Amino acid sequence: MKRLLFILLVTFTAMNLAIAQDWHTDFEEAKTIASTENKTIVLVFQGSDWCAPCIKLDRAVWSTDTFKTYAKDHFVLVQADFPRKKTNALSEAQTAANAQLAETYNKKGVFPFVVVMDDKGTVLGETSYKKTSPEEYIDTLNGFIH
Repeated sequence: MKRLLFILLVTFTAMNLAIAQDWHTDFEEAKTIASTENKTIVLVFQGSDWCAPCIKLDRAVWSTDTFKTYAKDHFVLVQADFPRKKTNALSEAQTAANAQLAETYNKKGVFPFVVVMDDKGTVLGETSYKKTSPEEYIDTLNGFIH
């Protein structure tokens, strides 16, 4: 019985790891990956610990297995977070990098703000939080690509 439980635990963990999201914080690295793997960049500006629509978007779309599975093969995900709580503070370098991304791609300071772009950083489309299914959100993102 213990052996069966162990096998089930290992299998479940492996399945979760297989669909884990890989959120990047280094934009240049993300562009390189997008170019190498022929993927689209999805840059998300969020306030992870204070922005209610950001948190809703994470729960309704980003954290779903449907989105994770699709994104793994089609998108390079980049997160530009702007937390307010000291316990969630980012490094000075990351804070500066995120501010630079905002200066370039989110001049109005909208949260959440989702920018879809090619591997060179050319904007293909922009969106934000929508009360929708993961499938419909994927369709919205793909609509900017085609």
